[in-house]
Amino acid sequence: MLHSPHDAEDVTQEVLLLIYRSLPNCRMDGLKTWITRIAVNRAIDFKRSKARRPEQLMEQETVDLQKTEFQTDGMLSALPAPAAESIALHAEELRYIHARVDELPDRYREVIHAFYIEEKSYEQIADETGLERKSVESRLYRARSWMRRHWRKEDFE
Repeated sequence: MLHSPHDAEDVTQEVLLLIYRSLPNCRMDGLKTWITRIAVNRAIDFKRSKARRPEQLMEQETVDLQKTEFQTDGMLSALPAPAAESIALHAEELRYIHARVDELPDRYREVIHAFYIEEKSYEQIADETGLERKSVESRLYRARSWMRRHWRKEDFE
């Protein structure tokens, strides 16, 4: 589901902890289904949280790569910083995404920007825009549909 061995390992560890903590409350009826449901739900949650903040994660990975140091045989060595070319390409990708978001119709741009870029909740967006929570959800749904109809996947690869 996650398409990344590293992410799968992280989620698996979280799932095992959740199962362990929840075992006293388990009825043992359908144990396999119960465990599977926990794993699937956690993977879905992980994908959603990662999709919500792709820009932040990518920026953090760049910073982490630049700062990462590790200990080998008592000597401190630093990993090489990412090439200037890859940093520039990443920055260009972010500019492209922001420019595409700016192309959205006004009624969609505001909620997409608030939800995905500013990472605001439905409630926060509703308070700031004066919309009802359900209206925010509807606009986000319609904005995603608009993007699927008007944007090509290849433009973002």
